[in-house]
Parts: sequence; structure tokens; C-alpha cells
Amino acid sequence: MKTLLQGVILGAVFFLVWLGMSQIDFMRIFHVDQVAGKTEQKIGDLFWESIERSETVIHKDSVNDYVDKIVTRLAEKNGIDREKIKLHIIDKDEVNAFAMPGDHLVVYTGLIKECDKQEELAGVLGHEMAHIQKRHVMKKLVKELGLSVLLSMTTGGNSQTIQQALKLLSSSAYDRSLESEADITAVDYMIKADIDPQPMADLMYKMSTDASIPDAAYWITTHPDSEERAKEILDYIKGKKFKKKKVLSDAEWKFLKDWVD
Repeated sequence: MKTLLQGVILGAVFFLVWLGMSQIDFMRIFHVDQVAGKTEQKIGDLFWESIERSETVIHKDSVNDYVDKIVTRLAEKNGIDREKIKLHIIDKDEVNAFAMPGDHLVVYTGLIKECDKQEELAGVLGHEMAHIQKRHVMKKLVKELGLSVLLSMTTGGNSQTIQQALKLLSSSAYDRSLESEADITAVDYMIKADIDPQPMADLMYKMSTDASIPDAAYWITTHPDSEERAKEILDYIKGKKFKKKKVLSDAEWKFLKDWVD
């Protein structure tokens, strides 16, 4: 009986200690978010510097401005701080767009070329913005590379490690659950921004069946179950009422398409 009583008392003490500790805001005390944010920004900047050295970056104002116009509509209508998103357009035929740490959003001209409608491009941009807002990017890097490797990048990590991490982001999919979350979040972004989300599903169908698209296309080879994801989007918007307003004028969209073609 005495032993049982001691066990109960000990258990109660442990519970009270745990309860007390759980009320302490360690995130605030140790500035974990601040440190993580600075680390993420530094890693993102290292990634971008590597891309800038090896790829052809588009600096034409009209091209950047038109893509930026879509990003801005999505951001402003969804309470996203547009100033934090760093949009980069790369002259490359690969059908690709991807997010990097530090709110970097990279878009290849090959993706713009593949989009028949501006709403298709908006869907991809919204999807990658969702990865940024949901912090999927760092979750993926930590899972695949480990926190110690990421931290080593900020203290003189070698270029080979940076290239490995970049390849991970630009050529491999997120977990299926994260991809699905980014899809649905992108649809929500589009609806709030008065952009028709159905073309996003149409693009997925098209790219999963179009044999003319290069095999290396990121959104085909590394975004699995494209047809199933397209169906999920269509099921999600079924019965929903939303406005359909173009972000770009027909002349602006034509200029953008003609420039990248």
C-alpha cells in the first residue's frame, strides 16, 4: 500500500512538473522562430546566389511585371505579405517552378510557354506560394538532409551540398499530403482572388497526358498522380460559387506568351 501511494505521488509530481514546463514559452525564451527565420533567409540567399551564377535570369521589366502582377493579386487577396516574396524568372525550357527557403519563388520560362491560359500559370504560382506559406520547403529539406546539414550551409557549407539541396527542391516532389495541401490552398487563393481555379486542374491533366512535353519536365516526373490530384481539385470546387476575373489583359498575356515562345 505504501509503495502504491509513493508511486501515485511520484506520478503526480511528474505530471505537475510536465504541466508547468508545458506552460513555458520556450519558443519565445530561446528566440527559436527568430533564429530559424534568419537561418532560412541565409540558406535561401545561398541557393539564389548559386542559381544566379549558373542560370540565365530574366530582367526584362514587362515579362517580370506581368508574372508579378499575378503573384501580387494572389498575395493581396489572401493576406500574404507580397514584399517578402522574391520572384525570379529563369530562361529555361524546363516546365518548372519551385519554392526555396527565404520566400524565393523561381519560375522557368518553359512553364509559362506550356500554359495556354493565364489561370493555369496562376494555379502553379499559387501552389508554390502555398509551399512557402505552409513552410513545406524547410520541412522537406530538414527531412531529406537533416538539420545539421542545413545549419552547416550557413557556416561555410560547400557548393556541392548547396547543389544537392537545390536539386532536391527543383526536381523532386513533396510528400503526397503536402502536395495535396498546396493544391487545395492554391485553389482557395485563386477563389479569393477571383481567378478561375478549374484551369489549374486542366493543366495537370494536360501535362500528365501530353507526350510532346519533355520527359524532364518537373511537374510531370516528380508530381505523382497528376490525374488524381486534378480530380481532387475539381471535386473541391464543385458547387462553389466564385467570380472569374482575368489578372492580365488579353494583350498582356499575349505579349508574355509571345516573348517566351
